[in-house]
Amino acid sequence: MRSIPADGDLRLLRWLRVREFAVPPSMIETATARRTVGDWAGACAAARIDVDLDPRTVARVHGRELAALLRADLRHLAPDLLRWHLPRIAPDGLLRPGLTVALARYPQGPQLVVRTAPAWADSGQRISLALWDGRPGPNRSHPHARPDRRFRLDLHRHLWDARRAGDLRERSGAATWRAAAGGLAVHRWAAEAAIVRRAGEPVIVRVARRRRLAVYPGDPVPRAFSGPVLAAPLLPDAAVWVSPDLALLRAGLIEPGRLHPLVAAALTGDTTINREIEASGVRLIACGDARHRIGIVDGVLSALDHDPAELRREAALVALGGKPLPCLRAIDLAAREPTELDAIRGRLDHGDTAGALAVVEGLLGAAAALPDGALRDELDRAAERRVTHGLYRAGLAGRGPLKTLPSSRRR
Repeated sequence: MRSIPADGDLRLLRWLRVREFAVPPSMIETATARRTVGDWAGACAAARIDVDLDPRTVARVHGRELAALLRADLRHLAPDLLRWHLPRIAPDGLLRPGLTVALARYPQGPQLVVRTAPAWADSGQRISLALWDGRPGPNRSHPHARPDRRFRLDLHRHLWDARRAGDLRERSGAATWRAAAGGLAVHRWAAEAAIVRRAGEPVIVRVARRRRLAVYPGDPVPRAFSGPVLAAPLLPDAAVWVSPDLALLRAGLIEPGRLHPLVAAALTGDTTINREIEASGVRLIACGDARHRIGIVDGVLSALDHDPAELRREAALVALGGKPLPCLRAIDLAAREPTELDAIRGRLDHGDTAGALAVVEGLLGAAAALPDGALRDELDRAAERRVTHGLYRAGLAGRGPLKTLPSSRRR
């Protein structure tokens, strides 16, 4: 593995963090196991996706033919792969909030969609799956219930449909892209534009808030565009940018085993998952002229080279204002602001509460009591935001966070 150059694409650093925390191996393994036995609802649950549709209701309202198409898509939906590829935002690579993305379009107009929560209710980074037919869904507080034409995964099924995952290599242009070309997938724009183009029209490429290009039929060179955007077909965001996984691989910043297996198989042929093991081991501390050990005993991080009587005396001295032993200071610091705090925060931000708690237990023990400090603050804020998300899902929080709840802070 080599580091990104100083003048390299900072998007890669954000995507590297996303790949580390957003879709943990345990989620991929559980969701895949449920999907392969036909339990699409169980796979969605494993990938933290709330299901807001019922195929039986769809059959009653829209007919059996549409319901059959829906069931086929649900059986092959890889929800962990979908989460892997959903649009994200700077600086932490969290899911783009308040978004409705089309996954499939059916006859007579209904669309299978996935929705992200608004930013104030995005705790756990949970997403929801629904059928949109133009009518308000069960949760009327979503800010943008209509599918966004900029984010169309119905045209990029390889980003969520296990049957099509192998198309990623061709659709990303892996055979022709060169890292020196930068993050824009210009080498694919002509082919991708042909998919969305209406007869003879240019296809608009949105590369920045106020910068738009156009791809014209028969012209591989994009040109500046200043006409009306709403009337013209738009190149989906997934086609505008180079696949971040392809870019990370070519930069040497990630190994195939750290990718989603379906992505790794498409881009490299490798399907092995490298699991990150959070092992709780003995740590050495400089204590006076000696090197002492601290480690977990009976579920609590403890000083191993001090006898209980000595520790009781030290605790009494500290209570009277004395200076604690280095071993005890190290234990206190680990409980208040551990060096692993950034990894814990990353897991909490991306909704991997179980993974965050596993790291905490590996550091401090399952029976440890957390004192006031940065670690406890992060866990408390995550709990508060989970309550807010639950109220949002239940339709009880209106269109913004409740004023009676403490406001959660982004770092």
